[in-house]
Amino acid sequence: MNVSMKKEVAEELIIFKLRRIQTSIEDILARWNETSAEEFLQKAKDGRHENAENDAIGLRQLLLEEEKLQTLLKELG
Repeated sequence: MNVSMKKEVAEELIIFKLRRIQTSIEDILARWNETSAEEFLQKAKDGRHENAENDAIGLRQLLLEEEKLQTLLKELG
């Protein structure tokens, strides 16, 4: 299925989604008093953050989605 829309509308939608993802990432990091996603993931992996598995999985998914949207936004540029 193909859908057409103005470039500006597509950009706005992508930016909106990116902001929501970034807020979710910040929320996870704040919950664990971390400022770096990579450091949090490493600490979760090696057990320094006990019971962080669900947040680590969620964070990985958010980071992947963020990367995809950033790429899509650049392609629209």
